[in-house]
Amino acid sequence: MTNSSSSALLHNLVQLSQPLKDSLSKTPYNPPEGSPNISIKSTLQSLLPNPNISKADFRTHIKDFVLCCAALASSLNSTTEHLSWIPNLLSFSAMSALEDFANAYCNSSNVKDSIKIGELELDLRFLESEKRLVIELMPEVLPWFKDKIKESAIDASDEGDGISAASAKAPVAYAIVAAYQFRWFVTKVDCPILGKLCPLVVPCALTAIDHWSPEVKGQGMISFTHLGKIVNAAEFGSYVDVILDACCQNVASDDEIWHYVVEMSVLLATSTQRNNPRSPWFEKLLNEMLNHLERQPRNKQRRTAWLTHIEPLFNVLGLLLLAHFRRLFPLFFKWMHADDDETVLLVLKQTKTVLRVTWIRNSPFIERLVDELITLYKEAALKVKREAIRSLVLQILTLIQHSKGSQFDATWEKYKDDPNLTSLSDHFQLRDDALKKEVC
Repeated sequence: MTNSSSSALLHNLVQLSQPLKDSLSKTPYNPPEGSPNISIKSTLQSLLPNPNISKADFRTHIKDFVLCCAALASSLNSTTEHLSWIPNLLSFSAMSALEDFANAYCNSSNVKDSIKIGELELDLRFLESEKRLVIELMPEVLPWFKDKIKESAIDASDEGDGISAASAKAPVAYAIVAAYQFRWFVTKVDCPILGKLCPLVVPCALTAIDHWSPEVKGQGMISFTHLGKIVNAAEFGSYVDVILDACCQNVASDDEIWHYVVEMSVLLATSTQRNNPRSPWFEKLLNEMLNHLERQPRNKQRRTAWLTHIEPLFNVLGLLLLAHFRRLFPLFFKWMHADDDETVLLVLKQTKTVLRVTWIRNSPFIERLVDELITLYKEAALKVKREAIRSLVLQILTLIQHSKGSQFDATWEKYKDDPNLTSLSDHFQLRDDALKKEVC
């Protein structure tokens, strides 16, 4: 970088940092309970440059400035006490300052046109300024995030190393903030560049989801979900089995992040194993999830998260789902009569999916399923979402009648004269009449 270009950028960096420093100094901050010596605020302030910074450290000051902006911006969708003290206005100011600096940096005379990841060279010339700056810094900051998260992690090789011992080595607050910064960096990048960065991103994400803190794990899971949506399965390379094993290990995570676990695991399993429905990873993952759901069938948070995200896995497994019917349907039958309409609608949707991909072949659950659906149809009279529930029940019963005509008819026989099921009776009578006409 030329001296004049460096001086101009240096001046620009200091100018953009000063309002952030002023706002930070005026923002109230209380250290985490039980940790009076920890100050995230002071850490963030130390990342912003002073007016007398030297050109020799200019690269470090750029990195620190972006790290500070990443932490401030992350507070917008943060629930952690370590970032929630940051006002929204300061977050937006940081985002604006970063955009302004990135534009100035990328218009300077000696900005990098490419970076090397191993043997691979990435062309950055045609990217927008902020994304270009973020990607250029990733080879420097991602190993730093990994190390910072690892400082307070439990050492698996040390039997005496538990959560309290890990926290004593390094305050977990710094790992949590680093995890949020990591997630911010990763979600700033999309295809095709992100896939090329997997050798840097995946080790850090694995370190995050292997951490004992749910807050650190959660940010790692969000990062992996972003990867799963953007990256081609082949770009995960030799990491696939390690990633899927980590997914299975994390099924035991806390309620507060279980929706992240399910979304991440289903997405990564289906994207990497899509062409192999008999992959043992599907069996292992589904069994792990069902184990936890069977232990806590009344846990609304877990069942709604699972029912919301599981459909892609059902679609890939197809007929192989038959092997899981003995565990799936008892849960479905319980959830069909849950107190909340959200669960009822979700389980009906997934019941319909299971029937669609398997045609419930050779299943002993047909009669019980029809009984439960008809009971639910009656119960729906007292529910707020009665019309949506009844519509789905009717769609499922119609699927069953279409695929298992004689079995359905035998079960329906005991309900056809029920005065509370007149609309259902009329529907199936009209369908029978239409079928008879087709035969004639």
